Amino acid sequence: MIERLKIIEERYNFLTEEMMRKEVYEDYKKMKELGKEKTSLEKTVETYKEYNGVLNDIETAKEMTHDPDMAEFAKEELERLQLKQKELEEKLTILLLPKDPNDDKNVIMEIRGAAGGDEANIFAGDLFRMYSKYAEHMGWKLEVTNEVPGESGGYAEIDLILSGESVYSKLKYESGSHRVQRVPVTESQGRVHTSTATVLVMPEAEDVEVELLDKDLKIDVCRSSGAGGQCVNTTDSAVRVTHIPTGLVVYCQVERSQIKNKERALTILKSRLYDLKQKEQEEALGADRKTKIGTGDRSEKIRTYNYPQNRLTDHRINFTIMHLDKVMDGDLEEVIEALITEDQRLKMEAHNEN
Repeated sequence: MIERLKIIEERYNFLTEEMMRKEVYEDYKKMKELGKEKTSLEKTVETYKEYNGVLNDIETAKEMTHDPDMAEFAKEELERLQLKQKELEEKLTILLLPKDPNDDKNVIMEIRGAAGGDEANIFAGDLFRMYSKYAEHMGWKLEVTNEVPGESGGYAEIDLILSGESVYSKLKYESGSHRVQRVPVTESQGRVHTSTATVLVMPEAEDVEVELLDKDLKIDVCRSSGAGGQCVNTTDSAVRVTHIPTGLVVYCQVERSQIKNKERALTILKSRLYDLKQKEQEEALGADRKTKIGTGDRSEKIRTYNYPQNRLTDHRINFTIMHLDKVMDGDLEEVIEALITEDQRLKMEAHNEN
């Protein structure tokens, strides 16, 4: 482990020096590339430096135990430092675990109203608002690419692109079926109903990862439509792209420009194909399901939002919190951190078994 940490520290120092060279910092693309790599190493290097500091302090404390006047204090300090050493070693082990190559990518998200009619669509709208608030808190950019409003509010479906720093690393656990338990606005007798909305999260694919051939694409241009088929745009700007080999269809209508809608539709299609390719590879290799939280499928029931009890429960990790109202207002970090922690624990177990 120490050898790996030394190599990472050397690489970090090299990147720091490179970014100070005139020919590099005048090259925006190169600076962005090196800066991204440097940021990815920063936490590991800082923790390694802290670890070395603790090791030095341990040696000092050991020497102090030989001094009769300082022995008692040194013994207490040594115990504290040894606990800190163990804590940092565990942290470094986690930091050195193989990273998900998609963690730094942007995200394509699809939210759909599912079982429950109008109430399911309203809940899909609530989830969209929740993720929008969280994205705002994280400083991410959100672009809606397609929306079909529900007749009583919310969305029958809404698709979006979230871009920023390490978006996929935070949102990759959100795919699945989200269940809400509450009294719908339309319920006259105050009975609690259960409805569901589904979420699908995919990493945005890069051009080098997925190649789209013109012969495999069927592109249709049509007029944008709103709820109930109402015309909301008098020009033919909406774009529907069909990938003939797989039958995947992407529809994009938000932009007024046909060219922009086509660009976004192709971006989403690439991401869908990349996600499909990843799932096929996992199945072919017999990927160990013990090291994953959930299946990532849209149909998997992952979470319950209980409004009467102000409770949220994530069924995959048996995690419950009693401030649903804050979560729905975008305060998702506690839930996401719990999922990341469990993910790291599973990977640690697999690492130790190997």
